[in-house]
Amino acid sequence: MKYLLLVCTEGPFEASEAELDPTAWVEENDRKGVRLLGDRVRPAEDATTVRVRDGRLLLTDGPFAETKEQMGGFDVVECADLDEAIEVAAAHPMAKFGMIEIRPFWTE
Repeated sequence: MKYLLLVCTEGPFEASEAELDPTAWVEENDRKGVRLLGDRVRPAEDATTVRVRDGRLLLTDGPFAETKEQMGGFDVVECADLDEAIEVAAAHPMAKFGMIEIRPFWTE
């Protein structure tokens, strides 16, 4: 089953570059064939929210939702089940400083 891992933070925190470096996590999960793709994303202030209401295009700079958590990146993984996805997410360096939200892909 495919899962989207949303890598999020709640703002500034104290951590060394080595503690935040996902290279070992990426390499291990690429080697196992678990990680299908992933990348960092630009900060929330660079986002554009798109909505269409009554046929009118409405654009909002930045994120639509006001929240402390901001998405910093994502990974798509393929795991046998949610338990394996949790194990993979818990090993991500950002799980110690922010959060990893796990969302299963929709399947029919």
